[in-house]
Amino acid sequence: MDSILYESEVFKVERIMTEADYYALPDERRVELIDGVIYDMASPSVAHQRTLGKLYRIISDYIDSKRGDCEVIFDLDTKLFTEKDTIVRPDLSIICDPDKLNKRRCEGSPDWIIEIASPGNSKNDYLRKLDLYQRVGIREYWIVNPMKKSVIVYDMKDGDFDMTPYTFNDSIKAGIYEDLVIDFVSINEAIEN
Repeated sequence: MDSILYESEVFKVERIMTEADYYALPDERRVELIDGVIYDMASPSVAHQRTLGKLYRIISDYIDSKRGDCEVIFDLDTKLFTEKDTIVRPDLSIICDPDKLNKRRCEGSPDWIIEIASPGNSKNDYLRKLDLYQRVGIREYWIVNPMKKSVIVYDMKDGDFDMTPYTFNDSIKAGIYEDLVIDFVSINEAIEN
């Protein structure tokens, strides 16, 4: 019997997983494939979903008001590299090149990714995906943590991320747009209600 490379709290085994292995898993499995390793994704909490919904509405309404070409998409399979076994599912992807989207997934880097940290797998957002998104050159990466009421913004500058920490008491300007500012006080109110 073949073993697979799978990381969880319980065990590790030894074979590098491929894109074919990823798509052979049952649809109800919430996983990501990062450098040939399958990582389970935590089930989203109510705070996670409220934060996600509020951010989606704010960004989508902004793009619509500007008649912009970018699209905001939830939880979409995203193959960042053509030659590597890596497929992630960012909470929110803002994709400004429609040629990157096909019927199944995004092929290549979104312009802006927002991950909502969950207690069960925040290491993926703060370490693995940070490294991955830096390697692929994501223009902007936000980690929003509803439990800690914090936001860390990473802006790509000269091939490296500049990091700026914020709280849910702040209004944060999106780097990829001239005039989109997100008020996290209102997001916090939505989470608390």
